[in-house]
Amino acid sequence: MSDFTFTDGLMVALVGFLVVFLMLAILWAVIAVISRIIASIAAKNAPAETAAETKAAPVAAASAAAPVAGAYGGEVKLYDTDDKTAACIMAIVSDETGIPLNQLIFKSIKCLEA
Repeated sequence: MSDFTFTDGLMVALVGFLVVFLMLAILWAVIAVISRIIASIAAKNAPAETAAETKAAPVAAASAAAPVAGAYGGEVKLYDTDDKTAACIMAIVSDETGIPLNQLIFKSIKCLEA
């Protein structure tokens, strides 16, 4: 037969487990280092973005707070759009512009793609 004994098999299995756990530890360390690098880069860029947003925010808030001329009955006309899709569109517009939903006026929503 062969000279491969139970203890030899146990040693091979142990070395295999050791290699797997060592590689997982190295992978964890690489991910931690990359995460810290990205966080430091984001922290350096955050003050510049915040300053730009604070300059634009009063302009957006002032234009949103201004009353809209003309009669508006509070109804939104939906063309080829269901209520759920219209609600999602309104929420996305509010989130992306930073204007509260109660300050936005939607007159109509039309589906461009069918």
